[in-house]
Amino acid sequence: MSTSSRYERPALTVDVVLVASVDGQHRVLLIRRKNPPFEGRWALPGGFVDPHEPLEDAARRELWEETGTRPARLEQLHTFGTPGRDPRGWTVSVVYLALLGEGESRVVQPQAGDDAADVGWFDLLAPPSLAFDHADILAHARNALDLGE
Repeated sequence: MSTSSRYERPALTVDVVLVASVDGQHRVLLIRRKNPPFEGRWALPGGFVDPHEPLEDAARRELWEETGTRPARLEQLHTFGTPGRDPRGWTVSVVYLALLGEGESRVVQPQAGDDAADVGWFDLLAPPSLAFDHADILAHARNALDLGE
C-alpha cells in the first residue's frame, strides 16, 4: 500500500491579513464573499493553492485577484488547520501578513475582483462578523502585532 493511499490529504489554502496604518489606526482589508460558503459575509482575501504553486505566490495571486493590491512584502504568519474550519471539507490555510505604512496605505486603491463582491477597510480591533475561522486568524495577527484584543 502506498503512503498516498493510506493518508487522507487536506486541501491547501492561503489567506492574507493586509494591515494598513491610516491616521494612527490599524485597518484590515476584507472582502465580501461572492460565492458559497458564507456568501455575502466578510472574510480575509485568500483561496486555494494551485498544484505546484509556491505558497507566497499563491497568497500574492489571491490578494491581487480579489483586491487588486500588491504589497511589497509578505511574511508567513501562522498555519491554521482545525478540522471543521471550512464546511467544504478539510482545509489547511497558510496565513500571510502584509503591513502598509501611512504613505503606502494612502495610494492603495483596492477593488473587488474574482470571487469578491466587495472590498473594504475595517478597524483591526473591531472587525465585522467574519466567515470561516477568520476572527481567530485576526486575533492571532493582533497578538503578533502586539495590539491585544
